[in-house]
Amino acid sequence: MTVMQRRLRPPRVVPVEVPWDAKWMNAMANVLLMAFMVMLICAGLWWAVRHAHFSLQRITVDGDVAHSNEVTLRANVAPRLSGNFFTMDLAQARASFEAVPWVRRAVVRREFPNRLRVTLEEHQPVARWGNEGDVRMVNQQGELFEANVAEADVERMPRLIGPDAQSAEVLGLSAIDLDLRLQATLQVVPQLEPMLARSGAALSGGQGKMVALGRALMAGSRLVLLDEPLQGLAPVLAEQYVQSISRLRQLRPELSVVITESNAGLLTGMPDQTWSLERGSLSLEQRSTH
Repeated sequence: MTVMQRRLRPPRVVPVEVPWDAKWMNAMANVLLMAFMVMLICAGLWWAVRHAHFSLQRITVDGDVAHSNEVTLRANVAPRLSGNFFTMDLAQARASFEAVPWVRRAVVRREFPNRLRVTLEEHQPVARWGNEGDVRMVNQQGELFEANVAEADVERMPRLIGPDAQSAEVLGLSAIDLDLRLQATLQVVPQLEPMLARSGAALSGGQGKMVALGRALMAGSRLVLLDEPLQGLAPVLAEQYVQSISRLRQLRPELSVVITESNAGLLTGMPDQTWSLERGSLSLEQRSTH
């Protein structure tokens, strides 16, 4: 028996060209769908960002806080804060907290959904700074800050004086070093010893000039400039001042001292060099051989 099998050919696929207007409409539909999705997402985010649920509701303050309580901090800082959980500028919030007296550093963090947590570090004063009446203090890091001195035990703090930019260096002087410098300063200006326990407001003008010289020596200066130091001094004080300069030259030969003085006759024999300024002309009049 013979079986006849016929092979079937697969159907022929004829590509159909899609009209350009149909392609354009499909592309536009995709673009519009994407734009709608983006707008929907943005609207959702906008709603979430502005929703009252994310408005700042609570500020938690922790850290070593001795001079500022949480209620006072919130009352002083909260009005300066703007935005909610998502939009608040943390750098601005940190600056607002650090502007509060006694606050040295603040770390601000968000806590979902509507809270801030602030960790504060306060200044720890170790000395007063400047002349009488100056309310600034120096912290343990040698930084200057202003606060209510009545809240600190300032009676037991030393008073330091020096350039503001060198507060850390001045504070860095150890108690032993300070005592050694004080003794060396009193060797040059012994008249200062009875003034140590007196207020600067109780000193005369001549005594104030003695104190100014002593401060320069205590600060460890390498160069001392004295502008008309003898002007207005009583003869006794002027003589004591000249003797102090003479001792300074002998005991501190490494120290450079520049003096401008109209009554140069009182300093005869002490300067290494004497320059004269007359009618705008500067000339060397004397060079010492010692």
